[in-house]
Amino acid sequence: MIRFILRRVLASIPVLLLVSLITFGLLWLVPGDPASMFLDAGATAEALDRVRRELGLDQPFLVRMGQWYARLLQGDLGQSLLLNRSVVDAILERLPVTLSLTALAFVVSVLLGVAAGVVAAVRHGRLADQGMMTLALIGLSIPEFWLGLVLIWLIAVLVPIFPAGDYVPFTQDAWQWARHIALPTFSLACVQMGFVARMTRSSMLEVLGQDFVRTARAKGLPEPYVVVRHGLHNAMVPIVTVMGIMVGALLGGAVVTEQVFSIPGLGRLIIGAVLSRDFPVIQGGLLFLALIYLTVNLAVDLLYAAIDPRVRLE
Repeated sequence: MIRFILRRVLASIPVLLLVSLITFGLLWLVPGDPASMFLDAGATAEALDRVRRELGLDQPFLVRMGQWYARLLQGDLGQSLLLNRSVVDAILERLPVTLSLTALAFVVSVLLGVAAGVVAAVRHGRLADQGMMTLALIGLSIPEFWLGLVLIWLIAVLVPIFPAGDYVPFTQDAWQWARHIALPTFSLACVQMGFVARMTRSSMLEVLGQDFVRTARAKGLPEPYVVVRHGLHNAMVPIVTVMGIMVGALLGGAVVTEQVFSIPGLGRLIIGAVLSRDFPVIQGGLLFLALIYLTVNLAVDLLYAAIDPRVRLE
C-alpha cells in the first residue's frame, strides 16, 4: 500500500509542474501591459518604464520565469500588483470560502445522486426510474450560472426564503452561513448530481444482474441488505472514480457561482485578477486550484484501492 501511495504522489509532481509552467507562460504571453493598470490613460512613456522596472516587467521572459520558480520553491507566490499584499495571504483568506462551498456541493451531489441512482436501478423501467433519470438529464443540461440566476429570482426575490447573495462565515453565525450558502450549493451541485445519478444507476444495474446477487436473493436475504451490501458496495468502484472528475468540475463551477452569488471566494478573486491583469494572483490562484484537484484525486485513488484491492497489485 505504501508503494502504491508513493507512486501516486510521484506521478502528481510532474502534473503540478506542467500546470505551473503552462499557467506562467500563457499569462505572460497575453498581449497587454499590467503596468498601465497603475497609471492614468495619459501617462508618459517614462512613467510606464518606471512602473515596469518596479514590477520586474522589464526583465526577459525566461528570467522572470526563473525568478518565479525560485520564489515558488520557497513558498512565495509574489506580491499582488493591485492588492499590495502577499498573494499567499490573499489566497488563504479566500480559500476557506471556496473549499466550504465546493465540499458542501460535493457531499450533496454524492448523497442525492447515489440515492437517486439506487432508486432508479431498483425500480428499473418503472415510473420512479423514468422520473429520476429525467430529473438527472435536466440537471446535466442546465448551466450553473443560469440556474443560479433563476434560483435568485424565484427563492430570493419572488419568494424571499433565502438570501440572494453575500456570505457569512460559519464561525460567525452557523445558521446565517447555512442560509447564505444553500442556493449557491444547490446551483453548483445540480449538474454533478445528475452525473452521479446516471453513473450509479448504470453501475447498479450491471451489479444487480450478477449471479451472486440472485444467489443472495434466493437465500432469502432482505432486499435492502441485498441492494446495499451486495449491490451498492460492488457498484462503488466506478462511482468513486467519477468523484475525482467531479472535484475539477466543482472547482471550475465555483468560479462562476461565486461571481453570480457575490461570494468572496477564491474564484471571485481570480476573476477580479483577470479583469485587472493581476498576473501573480491569477497564477497563484490557478496553482492552488490545481493542487487541491491533485490532492483530492490522490485521495480518490487511495479510496479506489481500498474498495478494490486488485488496484494495488497493478
